[in-house]
Amino acid sequence: MSDLPLDIVVVGLSLSSSWGNGHATTFRGLLRGLDALGHRVLFLERDVPWYARHRDLAMPDFCELAYYDGVDDLRERLAGRVSGADAVIVGSFVPEGVAIIDMIASLRPACLCFYDIDTPVTLAKLARRDEEYLAGRQIGLFDIYFSFTGGPVLQRLQDCHGARRAAALYCSVDASRYRPTGEPVRWDLGYLGTYSADRQKTLEQFLIEPARLLPQMHFVVAGPQYPSGIDWPANVERIEHLPPKDHPSFYSRQRFTLNVTRADMIAAGWSPSVRLFEAAACGAPIISDFWEGLGTLLPEGEALLVARTTDDVVRLLTSMPEDRRKAMATAARERVLSSHTGDMRAAQLIGHLRKVRDGGKAIKTEDHAYADTHDAA
Repeated sequence: MSDLPLDIVVVGLSLSSSWGNGHATTFRGLLRGLDALGHRVLFLERDVPWYARHRDLAMPDFCELAYYDGVDDLRERLAGRVSGADAVIVGSFVPEGVAIIDMIASLRPACLCFYDIDTPVTLAKLARRDEEYLAGRQIGLFDIYFSFTGGPVLQRLQDCHGARRAAALYCSVDASRYRPTGEPVRWDLGYLGTYSADRQKTLEQFLIEPARLLPQMHFVVAGPQYPSGIDWPANVERIEHLPPKDHPSFYSRQRFTLNVTRADMIAAGWSPSVRLFEAAACGAPIISDFWEGLGTLLPEGEALLVARTTDDVVRLLTSMPEDRRKAMATAARERVLSSHTGDMRAAQLIGHLRKVRDGGKAIKTEDHAYADTHDAA
C-alpha cells in the first residue's frame, strides 16, 4: 500500500448521536484525525429512531455519513462503496452485526477489520454464547482485530478466539475541542455516564454517599437512563443528557471528576474510557476506581487519584491541598495530549492498515507494560 490517501469505510453503532453511548465521541475523535491526515472516510450508521431523535452531529465536516435501514438496504445501495474501499472497519454493537459482517466478508474487501470498543463485554458475551453483534466464528475473518482493551486480552484474542492479529486501539480525545474553559468551579465532584447497573454500586459509594456526608458541598451526575427510584441527595444535581459540545464546560467546572468502570472492564484491565481522556484533557482532576493497567496510562498519585472506599473520596474532597490538585490535573492533561489524541490514534490505525496491505505485520503502538500488537504464527 502506497502513502496515498486511503478510502476507508466504517460501519459503526453511531456517529450522529452521542445519546446513551460512548461510541460516537470515540469515532468522532478518530475520524477527525483521519481527515486531518488526508484520508477519506465513509461512516455507515443504522437509521434507528432512538438516535434519530437525539442527533447532535447530523452533518459532520470530517467524513461522509450515510444511513441505512438494514442488511438488505446496505447491500443494495452501498455494496460498491464497501467492496471498493482500501479498508472496511466494522464496530462493536452494530445492529445485526453478525449478518452485516458476513455480508461484507462475502464482498471480499481489500482489508477487513473489527474495532471492538467493548472488548471485555464482547468476550463475556461470547463466553455465554451470546452473539448479539459478533459470532465467534467470525473473529478469524478479520485482518486486524482492533481492541479498545490492551494488555493480556490481546494474546487471549489470538490464542483462544482465533484472531489473526490483535492490536490495541484505545479511545482518544479531540484536543482541539477538549480543553479547560477557565470557568469558575460549580461542583466539588461530578460524574458523566449513562446509567449502568454494574456501575451504580460504585457511583453510590463514591459520589452519592459522599454527598450525604458532605451536605455543604455540591455534586452532579450527567447522563441518561437512570431509574426514577434512585434517592438522590438534595446537593446532587442531575443532568439528563449532556451533548459533547458541553463536555469541556462540564469538566472545567468540577473541582474533581469521578471515573467509574464497568465490571467486565475492571476484570480485563487496560480499558480506559473516552471519558477518562476527555476529563484529563479538560484539566479536571480525576478520582477513579482501580483496574490493572490504569497506572500505566495515568500514574496514581501523579496524574490521577484512586479511591477504594467512601472514606477515601471524602478525605480527598476535604483535605487535598489546592496546589497538589492543580499539579495532578496538569500532569494528566500533559500525558493525554502527548499520547492519546485522535490524531495520534488515527496515525496508529493507518500504520496498521498499511503494514497489513503491504503483507507485513501490524506495527506496534505503545502500550507501556504490554506490547499492544500480537500476530498469529
